[in-house]
Amino acid sequence: MFQIEELCSIVGKENVICDELLSKHTTFHIGGKAKYFVSPNYIEDFVEAVAYVRKEKQPYFILGNGSNLLAYDKGYDGVILATHLPNRKIEACEGKVAMDALVMMPPKDERRKQFALSEEELSKKTVVFAGSGIMLSGFANIIGKKGLAGFEFASGIPGTLGGAVAMNAGAYGGEIKDRILGAMLLLPNGERRYYQKEELELGYRSSLVQKESLIVLWALFAFETGDISEIEQTMQDLNARRKEKQPLQYASAGSTFKRPEGYFAGKLIENAGLRGYRVGDVMVSEKHCGFVVNVGEGTYDEARQVIEHVQKTVQEKFNVWLETEVKMVE
Repeated sequence: MFQIEELCSIVGKENVICDELLSKHTTFHIGGKAKYFVSPNYIEDFVEAVAYVRKEKQPYFILGNGSNLLAYDKGYDGVILATHLPNRKIEACEGKVAMDALVMMPPKDERRKQFALSEEELSKKTVVFAGSGIMLSGFANIIGKKGLAGFEFASGIPGTLGGAVAMNAGAYGGEIKDRILGAMLLLPNGERRYYQKEELELGYRSSLVQKESLIVLWALFAFETGDISEIEQTMQDLNARRKEKQPLQYASAGSTFKRPEGYFAGKLIENAGLRGYRVGDVMVSEKHCGFVVNVGEGTYDEARQVIEHVQKTVQEKFNVWLETEVKMVE
């Protein structure tokens, strides 16, 4: 029988909240109360918590930064397992690795040998271990200040590392698959297994993680050394482009639709005459039609109506179906 006390003993009572509003944990600022909201500090605690809710057959959902989610207004009648919390303070714990751990292993670092890396990766590149709960933007900024190049594209992506690997997140010509070496995944049977890059099946906003309902625990990346000033300038330029072109002043879940082959979702939506289309406080952004935004007290139903109307209209006008990039939490 499921007991909340047991979950508290696994992750710490201070890391379990009852009836927590999901609107506080999604960038869309939409979502009702989760019955249980659990935010483990450590990967080991997270794995044990997942095992417990699975054993007790409780509904559960793995939440990162909530940057590509639309949550139901009636809430979630189960356990939300959050890999990330802003300003989380994690004390050192022997034998446990923090959810947002970030460890840099330069060439000749003995720790690198355990990951069976190639001779080139061992001798020329800095390998970085990253926990699934770290913010991708924070990751990019930290390594950039250390003079590690190749992850500048991620500096403005608002998701966590785990979610980014699961969807092979990308922007401005860069993707997770360009730098990842492999990832430790949690399987449905509770087994943990390290998958090499080739095994992750990373494609456009897709991966084996999504296809097989796996969970990212941590991942390894490799970077070359670059000029710190050039890296920081590139990140500043990309973030300026985001600010200029994206409706960052409003709550949203980022790009609402995947890019259909041979087209751009935003352009199709604009050409369908849907710029500014609105239901209640949710609308197609007037600044960038690829974004559906919450301009006030938007609801799940309003967002679904806008999304479905856009899909139906674009299908009727251009015979192209827009698949959502946003995930639904119901």
